Amino acid sequence: MKKLSVSYAMCAVIYLLSASAQAQPVDWERWLASQIKQHPDIIAAREQLQGSEATADAAEQPLYNPELSSELEQVGEENNYRVGVSQTVDWWDRRGAKQQQAAFIRQAAKAQYQQQVMSKTAEALSALVEWRASNEAAIIAQAQKEQLNALLQVAEKRQKAGDIGTIDAELTFLSLSKQLAQVAELEVALQKAESRVRELLPQWTPEKGGIPEDFWPSEPVSITDQELLQHPYVASAQARWKSIKEEAVATRRAAKAEPTFGVNAGRDGGENTVGLTFSIPLNVRNDYSAETRVANRAALEAEARFLAVYRNLRFDWQAAQAAWKRYDEQYRRWLELARGRVENSADLLERQWRSGDLSTTDYLLALNQRSESLLAGISLEKHTQLALTEVLLHSGQLRAVAPTATKPLN
Repeated sequence: MKKLSVSYAMCAVIYLLSASAQAQPVDWERWLASQIKQHPDIIAAREQLQGSEATADAAEQPLYNPELSSELEQVGEENNYRVGVSQTVDWWDRRGAKQQQAAFIRQAAKAQYQQQVMSKTAEALSALVEWRASNEAAIIAQAQKEQLNALLQVAEKRQKAGDIGTIDAELTFLSLSKQLAQVAELEVALQKAESRVRELLPQWTPEKGGIPEDFWPSEPVSITDQELLQHPYVASAQARWKSIKEEAVATRRAAKAEPTFGVNAGRDGGENTVGLTFSIPLNVRNDYSAETRVANRAALEAEARFLAVYRNLRFDWQAAQAAWKRYDEQYRRWLELARGRVENSADLLERQWRSGDLSTTDYLLALNQRSESLLAGISLEKHTQLALTEVLLHSGQLRAVAPTATKPLN
């Protein structure tokens, strides 16, 4: 019995010191970046980025190719022919607007890729936090089960010896039965958490452990409005707005008529001929004003969406910051209260029960409260780290976690 009590106390020590005891990759952040890059969602995002680059390249190309024309006719014995070339001129510099649009397309695509990498990194960090909490909770529950199982054996022996009544053994049995159900639930939760981490990080194993303690900043750095504008989520929305705005400029310019010049040469009636041609559309039946209005409205919509993204991100960051502070404050308070108590409480409770100073009912209640206290600490630590992950994501500081992961592969 004494051995089991020490084992149970050591379980709490493992919980309090597990962060420093876990095996970690030599360069954990670089390892994390390499794992994120292998995820199918990031591979798809990388291909999407390359597709956007091709779209930008296409937008930068000249608008018009020259046209070759030929004409042949026979009049009597004369063969008349004419060969010419013509070129429509980008008179209103629509290509210039398209080139500006292409630059913003690239900016939006790169920012969107960075945002997807950051979001996937946040998912991986959250999954590791959930796994660690589930693992620690399962260890606590398993130790509690072993404690109650050993207690039931002792209670049955003391009942036969007449030291305690039948009700004490029955209460121990009921507590053990309840604990068996809790162990099963926590082990299932641990398996699900482990599967989630493996899905996000293909080369991860439980032996690699969770997130190193020195990974977490002591306190997130406050960000300015200008820094928030550089967040990939906001930068992507802003670049999309500017891209659509330039597209509206190109649409307005396209509504204006552009001339076509040409030159031709040939023979007509036995004589050499040379001619010049000129043509220009007459936008009298359709002045394309409707298309211009549509493009302008689309630009205004994109601007409003950009401002909404910026506003939402600012409030999300503030909410995440407030949540983290609340959880961190309570978790630190729990650590202060638990320090020096958790390691010795199991042995103290057992000695008082054996000496008769503590009834079986009170002993079981105290063991249950002790277990719940440990689980509460695990929960507080988990929610603190989850909230901190949200802060890092919404502030854009998560880009510094895995810098190589935010660079697309060629």
